[in-house]
Amino acid sequence: MTREMLINVAQEEECRIAVVEKSQLEELYVERLSETSIVGNIYKAKVVNIEPGIQACFVDFGIGKNGFLHISDLQPSYFQDKRRSAQKERVGRKRPRKDRPPIQECLQRGREILVQVIKGGIGTKGPTLSTYLSIPGRFLVLMPGMHRMGVSRKIEDEAVRARMREVLSQLDPPQDMGIIIRTAGMDRNKSELRRDLNYLMRLWKTIDKRIQTVPAPALLYQESDLVKRTLRDVFNTNIQRIHCDTEGTIKKVRDFLRIAMPRTRTRVNKYDGPVPLFEKYHIEEEIEKIHSRHVPLRSGGHLVIDTTEAIVAIDVNSGRYRQHADAESTSFKINMEAAPEIARQLRLRDLGGVIIIDFIDMMEMKHRRLVEKALRDAVATDRARTKILRISQFGIVEMTRQRMRPSLKQSTYADCPHCKGSGLIKTPESMSLEIMRRIQGAINDKKATTIEIDVGWEVADFLHNRKRSYLAELESGMGKTVLIRANRSYTSDTYSFLTRDSRGSVLTSYPNGRPADAAAGRVNGPTGAPAGNGA
Repeated sequence: MTREMLINVAQEEECRIAVVEKSQLEELYVERLSETSIVGNIYKAKVVNIEPGIQACFVDFGIGKNGFLHISDLQPSYFQDKRRSAQKERVGRKRPRKDRPPIQECLQRGREILVQVIKGGIGTKGPTLSTYLSIPGRFLVLMPGMHRMGVSRKIEDEAVRARMREVLSQLDPPQDMGIIIRTAGMDRNKSELRRDLNYLMRLWKTIDKRIQTVPAPALLYQESDLVKRTLRDVFNTNIQRIHCDTEGTIKKVRDFLRIAMPRTRTRVNKYDGPVPLFEKYHIEEEIEKIHSRHVPLRSGGHLVIDTTEAIVAIDVNSGRYRQHADAESTSFKINMEAAPEIARQLRLRDLGGVIIIDFIDMMEMKHRRLVEKALRDAVATDRARTKILRISQFGIVEMTRQRMRPSLKQSTYADCPHCKGSGLIKTPESMSLEIMRRIQGAINDKKATTIEIDVGWEVADFLHNRKRSYLAELESGMGKTVLIRANRSYTSDTYSFLTRDSRGSVLTSYPNGRPADAAAGRVNGPTGAPAGNGA
């Protein structure tokens, strides 16, 4: 298995890291200076509002937008009941929701608490917080306030889990600290784990000192930058080379590896070729495909991926694939090829929440189970938590994937100012008919003597030609003037509409294009003069 890590920081405003396996992009991480992630940061915060109806509170932790804290993410140490608050929870065994007291009995406005960001803000939603703190190291995760030790759920072999628990117990960790051994620490010896634990304990002591001295809201611990996070969480011995395109990044990578994995320092390579790093490895082409709604499959089928605020819908299509004589074999072959590609696209696009996958219908139960297994195996390496249900009789798979930050598409693109992200605008004919209805309503105003409408060129053309005689009848019959002006900057569904009295004062204004100009009656044609007027 040939795996390489590419770190592109040629543009200082953006850091991009790609993991490539057999020349195929498997993982992509992007972070911009303007959108630095706060996930993993620990803050001393202050409760600003309690919401009993949803059993949650909103917390000011100093970034300008309040965070959301649910009762299920509140440690027992914050409970008012002394008996309950004294009972420390075991690692991986949080108290169920039904056994927790109401949040209004645990917290009050103005109370200072320690929180960690577990999910970044998405859209209008603020960041999601938790009082269950976790500080990751290279091999271990330290969890202050928890009890006992745990092993990563991704380590499934029970014999290995029992052996790692035995190694952990020999480290003699503090009683008031929970510890989880990460997948990367599975084959590490006792001295390596001890060194990682000592580092985490020193870090916690530094955080604890700040807790005692700084007022809320305040940042207590800041998660590492993207390069260090990715090396810590993703890099392993399966990655043969790390290519960096800047000297500063190479120094940062080598400094990290010298401490964490000294034997791998020689794997770091400075890329200084004439072709940009991502272009050399054809990553730019892959990134463009990531943003596409259609994803081709090698056999000729394809995926169609649509996202909404709450749900991701993925449709599997056979396309032009017709190699088998029967429909069942064709469906099975396409679905088996689609399953790993779906898992890959979810990772690359960083899609989360509820995901609905519409596989091609299969009649045989064994085929359904094999496709399910292929999908589960493909998501097993995903660092985000996933849960997959069985294929329904309609060929539908429902799954969830942990959402920690906005998807790659949301981070890269902004909604179109014309269609507001819908991808649709009204046709010139539809917009013209809507404007005619507005004219009919405004022309009956006794005070109004002039009606001014600014529209796009196509709409103006429709009104001046198709509705010319009708507008002339309205003007002569009602004794009013209707001015229709075209503006190059307006789309077919953008317009500004206002009425004036005999002295030229604005009576009503409905700006839908450029509000300031429209309200002042200054939206004119390209020459500065009205581009057209009433017939």
